[in-house]
Amino acid sequence: MRPFRFSIQTGPFTDPKPLADFARKLEDLGYAELWSFDHIGAVDPFLPLLSAAEATTRLRFGPLVINNEFHNPVLLARTAATFDRLTDGRLVLAMGTGYAQDEHDGADIELRPPGRRVTRLTESVTVLRSLLDDGAASHAGSEISVDVDNLGVEPVQQRLPIWVGGNGQRVVSMAGRLADGFQLTGMSHHAETGKLQATEFSADAVSQRVAWLAESAGDRLPDMDISALVQATAIGDDTTAQRKDVFDRMGCPDEVIDHTPFVMVGSTGQIIEKLLRLRDQFGIHHYTCRDAGDFAPVVAELAGR
Repeated sequence: MRPFRFSIQTGPFTDPKPLADFARKLEDLGYAELWSFDHIGAVDPFLPLLSAAEATTRLRFGPLVINNEFHNPVLLARTAATFDRLTDGRLVLAMGTGYAQDEHDGADIELRPPGRRVTRLTESVTVLRSLLDDGAASHAGSEISVDVDNLGVEPVQQRLPIWVGGNGQRVVSMAGRLADGFQLTGMSHHAETGKLQATEFSADAVSQRVAWLAESAGDRLPDMDISALVQATAIGDDTTAQRKDVFDRMGCPDEVIDHTPFVMVGSTGQIIEKLLRLRDQFGIHHYTCRDAGDFAPVVAELAGR
């Protein structure tokens, strides 16, 4: 059984000193990673993390997740390998299909239909794996064609971990075949707007995705990170109001809140009991949340166990 790890996805990412202080705090609290994000209208997904890396020694970093539609895989591999070298081997490269139509429209970048996005993500992960492992890649696919003999920079890590985040069966199955980690999100894309919506929070939905992952990963599964992106947290002795807020915002009823890995509302003891149960049930041993202080007592109790 894999030991628990916890990570944070949040800033500040625009001022180096507060970011360095925040990164040191996370490391002291026992968090494993600090994640940025990849959106038009926000900071670069890699550059601010260099300040955080300079201030720490163990904390790992990466974007959660790279919007694959924004990036050429060869140039992304070059950035990833360079970042890994500058941080002494502390990059985790997490990839996703992308979804925000308004961001793509604003930047004049095509947002392919969902099926093509999954195909392109599959091809990108294949190319990235080859470039990061061997420094070369030759691939002629329906969405990507590259032929690189020498990337020119090698990561420090012998196998730089590539994660995939998503929800649909093709993405989950691809992650099982190719990725080092998979992050469950519980979110799906609205068919017309592309906006994320909380549709897959139930235990049955999580069980289905873990089954898809296990079937495609086969013997690789025990070595994979299985992570959940926590969409809401409220940890304390009285969380009645917070439970109502989660229902109002996400349509998530009490019986789902108590059994989903995507909402953590309750006392510290209740959350610890829930995480232990979810690890036994689904194998989820890694969690990403956005409130470092709120989740700190849980991290202190469970990290590394």
